[in-house]
Amino acid sequence: MLNYLWFFLAAIFEIAGCYAFYLWLRLGRTALWVVPALLSLSLFGVLLTRVEAAYAGRAYAAYGGIYILTSVAWLALVERVRPTGSDGLGVLFCVVGASIILWGPRLHSA
Repeated sequence: MLNYLWFFLAAIFEIAGCYAFYLWLRLGRTALWVVPALLSLSLFGVLLTRVEAAYAGRAYAAYGGIYILTSVAWLALVERVRPTGSDGLGVLFCVVGASIILWGPRLHSA
C-alpha cells in the first residue's frame, strides 16, 4: 500500500511542476515560475524511485493510473472545474488497471 502513497505524492509534484510551466507559457505569468517547476519535477523523479517494483517500466505503467486520478482531483481542487461522470468512470478503470499491473506479478506467482 505504500506504493500508492509514493505514486500519489509523485503525481502531485509532477502535475504541480507541469502546471507551473503552463502558468508561465500559456497564461503569461513571469518566467520565475520555472524555478518551482524544475524543483517540483525533480522531486517527482525522486519520489517515483521509492516505489517497490522489480522493473521500472511496470512501476511507471502502474503510476499512470494514479496520475490520472490525481489529475482529475487537481482539476477539481486547483482549477475548480467539476469532473464529469465519465471522468470518474475513467479514473475508476485506470486505478483498477494500475492495481492489476502493480499487484499482478504477485498474484501470478501465488
